[in-house]
Amino acid sequence: MVETIWMLAPYREEAKTLSAELDIPSEIAQILVNRNLCDPEAAGKFLFGNLDGLHDPYLMRDMKEAVERISKAIFQKEKILIFGDYDVDGILSVVILSKALESLGAEVDYFIPERLKEGYGIKEQHIDIVLEKKASLVISVDCGIKATRFAKRAKGEGVDIIITDHHLPGDILPQAKAILNPVLDESGYPDRSLAGIGVVFKLIQALFEREGMSSSLPHYMKMVSIGTIADVAELKGENRLFVKFGLKALEDVVNIGLSSLIEFCGLSGKKVSAGDVGYRIGPRINAAGRMGMTDLAVKLFFTDSIPESLELVGHLNKLNAKRQKTQEKIYEQALRRIRKRTLDKRYKFLILGCEEWHRGVIGIVASKLKDHFHRPVLMFVYEDGKAYGSGRSINEFPLIACLDECKELFLNYGGHSMAVGCVLAHENLELFKKTANAYVGSRITDDHLKRKIYIDSKIDFSDISPRLIENFYLLSPFGVGNPKPIFMTEKAEVVREPLKIQGKHAKLILKQKGRIFEALGWERGEWAQSLQKGDKIDLTYSFQFSEYMGEEKLSLALEDIKS
Repeated sequence: MVETIWMLAPYREEAKTLSAELDIPSEIAQILVNRNLCDPEAAGKFLFGNLDGLHDPYLMRDMKEAVERISKAIFQKEKILIFGDYDVDGILSVVILSKALESLGAEVDYFIPERLKEGYGIKEQHIDIVLEKKASLVISVDCGIKATRFAKRAKGEGVDIIITDHHLPGDILPQAKAILNPVLDESGYPDRSLAGIGVVFKLIQALFEREGMSSSLPHYMKMVSIGTIADVAELKGENRLFVKFGLKALEDVVNIGLSSLIEFCGLSGKKVSAGDVGYRIGPRINAAGRMGMTDLAVKLFFTDSIPESLELVGHLNKLNAKRQKTQEKIYEQALRRIRKRTLDKRYKFLILGCEEWHRGVIGIVASKLKDHFHRPVLMFVYEDGKAYGSGRSINEFPLIACLDECKELFLNYGGHSMAVGCVLAHENLELFKKTANAYVGSRITDDHLKRKIYIDSKIDFSDISPRLIENFYLLSPFGVGNPKPIFMTEKAEVVREPLKIQGKHAKLILKQKGRIFEALGWERGEWAQSLQKGDKIDLTYSFQFSEYMGEEKLSLALEDIKS
């Protein structure tokens, strides 16, 4: 079991100022300060900000060139080909850009490579598809920043390229008509954390402003919110606005496919949360790409037929169920291997591979293993003499930096600090393991491998008032960069015998300072066996809301307990 450390944020005087100036409870003010929102103006924008807070899209380098080239293509009736990626971010980027360009009168087509056949990104040979479709302008979404060979071939064929991406570049930028990517040092854009669909939205914003169609922009924010959440982008700055207002807009959906998907997930007429998107909507869209049938998801958002949309949603749900089953099987196999070989005792970086695993789900399995062992994990599938990898990392270690250190070994690689993908010759795998473990071993300390629970505030149950809950809602949506607040309460009494539910969860009824709450320990069924009525515990938890008999119910989602 990974050692867990509780870290209570120290009280800071700025919280008192925020509480007074914004008229919010001190606990909420403390949470804002913990997020480095100490200035009342900045904190006020975080809590009460609206779409007026969106940045000028022309702050992004090459936006003017991109808009002018697209406008020329529309005027001259040129064929525009959108080249996308097979995940939620990439799929929905293709959808919203296609619909936006069509609304401007453009002739548009799209292409998304199949994950299991072609892998990620634009390859040199994809120029054949562009020529076959007779497109003279290619716009990449959620990919393309490393497509130097493709861009060179395209230029030779007289095809212009506009790249919209949010991934880190290679040593050389592609020869493109315009490159929209906020992570580039020279991009000039104030918000570097946009997902791929966020970059596409900024392009649409610039195009619509030029044509006097800005009033149509909120319509696109529904899919922008889904793509942003699914891509695990930081929920700060513009991303926060996209998600906050996009989620609200999901309560009233016009797109037939999206409406059918929301209904299938049991969310029609309800407030849709970031968690609903992350665990119910997103995975069903993602399943198409992971299982090698991306086009099913794209078709869903373009259909005008309710029967067809319901059929497509049914297909996606079956694919998602298959994905879950495959994922669980690989997870159990990997877990047994790690424990049998005591790999978690010997290595700070877990690198595993197998020829029988599924390339479409190893990234999710790597994420689960990363959470379980609290260390970076990279999983490979062996096919045709190559090793296809997908990795996830902990906050303390940027995994992409490790791959950069070994870049001469890869046929292809890319990603972020927390998630990467790569391909290398199978014969180079052992050398990669040796090099990567040496790199990680010198940079990850034993302290990094301890799980930390960052506690925002110590409170008593008597502090959980309607006013606190009302203001707590203002902090949402929660996600990366704005985690769900964690509270700590001491000396709570277990007032009923604990229950183990569904064979793996713990349900406790706790009393402290005269108040009683239900507390749930997800995947912690052992707590129901180790505790008994009358025990007193310290607990760390977040608030969890559910609907019961038409009324909202508050319970506590346990992070950890100490007897």
